[in-house]
Amino acid sequence: MNKEQNTPSNTSKIISKPRIISGVTLIILSIVLTLSFASYLMNWKSDQSQAGTMADKTVQSSNIFGKIGDWLGNLFIFESIGVAAFVVAFLCFVFGTLVFKKNYFKPWKTISHSLFFICWTPIFFGAVTNGEGVLGGVYGYQIMDYLKSYIGSVGLWMVLLVSFALYFVLEFNLRPSSIKNKLNDINDNTFGKLKSLMPDSDDEFEADEELEKEIVPENISSKSNPVKTDNDFSNIKVTQDFEPIKTPNQTSFREEIIEPIKESVPEPIILSSTPTPSQKSVVETPVAKTEDDFSFNVEIKKDEDFPVSNEQQRSEDLVSKHGLYDHKLDLAKFQMPSIELLKDYGNEEITINKDELEENKNRIVGLLKTFNVGISEIKATIGPTVTLYEIVPEAGIRVAAIKKLQDDIALNLSALGIRIIAPMPGKGTIGIEVPRKNPTMVSMRSVVASPKFQSADMDLPIVFGRTISNEVFVADLAKMPHLLMAGATGQGKSVGINAILTSLIYKKHPSELKFVMVDPKKVELSLYSKIERHYLAKLPDTEDAIITDNAKVINTLNSLCIEMDDRYELLKNAFCKNIKEYNAKFAQRKLNPENGHRYLPYIVLVVDEFADLIMTAGKEVEHPIARLAQLARAIGIHLIVATQRPSVNVITGMIKANFPARVAFRVISGVDSKTILDSPGAEQLVGKGDMLYFNGNDLTRLQCAFVDTPEVERIAEFVGEQKGYSDAYLLPEYSGEEGSSTVGAFDPNEKDALFEEGARIVVSTQQGSTSMLQRQLKLGYNRAGRIMDQLEAAGVVGGFNGAKAREVLISDLNSLERLLDELKGR
Repeated sequence: MNKEQNTPSNTSKIISKPRIISGVTLIILSIVLTLSFASYLMNWKSDQSQAGTMADKTVQSSNIFGKIGDWLGNLFIFESIGVAAFVVAFLCFVFGTLVFKKNYFKPWKTISHSLFFICWTPIFFGAVTNGEGVLGGVYGYQIMDYLKSYIGSVGLWMVLLVSFALYFVLEFNLRPSSIKNKLNDINDNTFGKLKSLMPDSDDEFEADEELEKEIVPENISSKSNPVKTDNDFSNIKVTQDFEPIKTPNQTSFREEIIEPIKESVPEPIILSSTPTPSQKSVVETPVAKTEDDFSFNVEIKKDEDFPVSNEQQRSEDLVSKHGLYDHKLDLAKFQMPSIELLKDYGNEEITINKDELEENKNRIVGLLKTFNVGISEIKATIGPTVTLYEIVPEAGIRVAAIKKLQDDIALNLSALGIRIIAPMPGKGTIGIEVPRKNPTMVSMRSVVASPKFQSADMDLPIVFGRTISNEVFVADLAKMPHLLMAGATGQGKSVGINAILTSLIYKKHPSELKFVMVDPKKVELSLYSKIERHYLAKLPDTEDAIITDNAKVINTLNSLCIEMDDRYELLKNAFCKNIKEYNAKFAQRKLNPENGHRYLPYIVLVVDEFADLIMTAGKEVEHPIARLAQLARAIGIHLIVATQRPSVNVITGMIKANFPARVAFRVISGVDSKTILDSPGAEQLVGKGDMLYFNGNDLTRLQCAFVDTPEVERIAEFVGEQKGYSDAYLLPEYSGEEGSSTVGAFDPNEKDALFEEGARIVVSTQQGSTSMLQRQLKLGYNRAGRIMDQLEAAGVVGGFNGAKAREVLISDLNSLERLLDELKGR
């Protein structure tokens, strides 16, 4: 038995099994690598950010092979050789075929070619992309940067082109003599073929007769069927497709394609350069000419080519020479913040407590039955903080009857924050939102890493958090176009502002976005001072970009109005309707910077505590904000205004009319909810980031993403440590009508004619108010402001004090008269 088992055939089978396994493994590996690399190139930004999250189940991969594909793409493409990684996959396939002893490729020649392209391709793409993207990989960028630093850009391209040319010369033996011989061979072959296509007339005539005999059967030959008259078409057959002449054993196929033709079909005509006698009667029939024959010329009128304007030709020449304008070029090496800067709070999957769901369902159904409200269907949707119970009432039940039971349902469920949505928009159900006993936290890292945010094609994408159905909620600030936020102290308003700013920093380059930050509390937005030279904007000759002094807020808001007017002037001269069209036109070099044109970044004004500004400055703040809200959308200036006090004297009708997008965290009363949202509901929220979002349609309940102070600090430090601009983005200069405490010396020759009368009114009433001078003297605001500045220079009143009246420095009229006499004597 042992001898029979050790026969040569059995031994060969045993040896072939490892070969089959290794060959199949290599071929499958090549396919996996190819698909992983292709999928990684399509989504390399998200895949690269997910490469280090292999153990995190909550992070979803966009690669076709999941996180393994992310890891392979990141390892071979980003961290090593770029798109040359496809050559590695090709080598795996070559080795797999070699294992099976298939000589599809020459081994050593294939390996040498592959090694050349593995070394040459990353450097080439590194030079083309200048190190941006993943086409060249880390290897390509480092070698390219090393060569460029020593031999310059010209030398680098010379090395690449010379090496590629040498490769083709050595591979295809491209010597001058060999190229000349190949050209001669091509000419000789071409001439020989043309000569063979020009036979003698006798040979062609014989060939035509043989072809006619081969195509037309004997039963319809010229002997049995002479040429018919025009009206005689009986017994005629024709071949449908002229196939090449077949061998005798293929006659059956020819017979199948010969079919009788229906009536009124003419006899087939075989055309040749020398027609047969039977064909001459048909082909060469003379046409009788009339006396009116004349030459007939056909002319096709082409569209008139309009001349290209000088400006258009100039822009086309610039684009062809320099390419499109790149606004990121000043900070070309700027790296966007990575997701690793945000804290990982572990597993954030929602846990389902079936006992809690069943208990709440039974209580809701039992309570509604107690009030004679029948239910035909009920279902639950579990969110991070709130569970939504959707009920379908029986026929004949009024919706108002269920809405009245909100307090009763809250009492029965012993829960805070019961909210009834009757009816649910577009669903035909009634929703009851019940807070969960053990809510799930939504971290900023989880929503920023989500594919929905990473692939968001928006101008200013903002990720707020997750909806009741646990979906990531992303909105576009450019479409809002302004956002009004309100909420009581400690309910998540400041965290919401940080979430908005963080999401914008994660998606926009410093050249595309600038922030104007107003922080009356002086501590909420101070963390962003480190990114001043990257993302912040400020007034000239201002030390701090984050505005904490209310007196400077007025100048900043008016400066933004000047910026808005300047941008509209640029758009008018460029014949554009919005900032997107303008920047696209500027990138195509159709706008001349010598005419004042420039790339316009988006500007986002962030006001953390609006109520404090209204209390101190009043109309001087409200008017420029209302003007910006009305007009600034098209030129890329957007407002985010937050307040703890959503009362009607803070959020006035003028403000609300121009802020269609609202965010409400938990407020104290239903009146505050109606002020911010125009509807109740915000007073029923549970706090800790629970919020309602409204943008002119329906209210959406969200759980705001949580971003802690250390996370914001890490992001600010990461951005601040990189190379930035020389200074913050400078806004236009603005000097107020009333000026400030730095008023020049009093000049009696330039004093207003009503100066003395205005001084007597101010001293007699002890009110240093410009509006009071307007009323008493019946003046315009500008002239009254100039008189007040002159009174300040003369020492009658004190300096500017915001919305409050100026301090009157002279107590009685006698002292004023003595001061006026002194001023006259100067």
